[in-house]
Amino acid sequence: MKNFHELAKERHSVRNFQNKPVEKEKLLYVLEAGRLAPSAANFQPWCFIVITNMGMRQKLASTYNREWFIQAPVVIVVCGDHDCGWKRFDGKDHTDMDVAIAVDHMTLAAAEIGLGTCWVCNFNVKKAREVLEIPENMEPIVYLPIGYPISGEENVHPHHHKRRLMTQLVHWEKFDPSRKI
Repeated sequence: MKNFHELAKERHSVRNFQNKPVEKEKLLYVLEAGRLAPSAANFQPWCFIVITNMGMRQKLASTYNREWFIQAPVVIVVCGDHDCGWKRFDGKDHTDMDVAIAVDHMTLAAAEIGLGTCWVCNFNVKKAREVLEIPENMEPIVYLPIGYPISGEENVHPHHHKRRLMTQLVHWEKFDPSRKI
């Protein structure tokens, strides 16, 4: 079994999928990881729309026009419910952060069992609402295509291996303005 750092290094955005269905047990494993994710005040302001039907995936592809997207045998649309997300005293809504935590759990769970994923946030939200009949209080925040990746380092985007140094990221005791993001 991989330790957490090995798993985190292995996970990458997959944009080339095998023509192979994802077993329901594996899909449920990934969904359970999202269900178990922590959220602000444990409000869990999310839902997962699982799309396996090719016709529905093609309709969804009309909201995100990328050739590779339709290859994935499964797309999970992760929605946030802004009506029930935790709000900080100044009104800041934490729904997006809670959804991001759930999606991160799902991507790591998928990688653990040999599945590939890719966060997709650049889609037509209005059209996605129409295609999936999503109510106004729910926001489709992330598309998560899932499937068996076509293996090979050539299918890993070059920027995946680029990481900033720890000395560029960590500030001790107070913010150091000499460190640029």
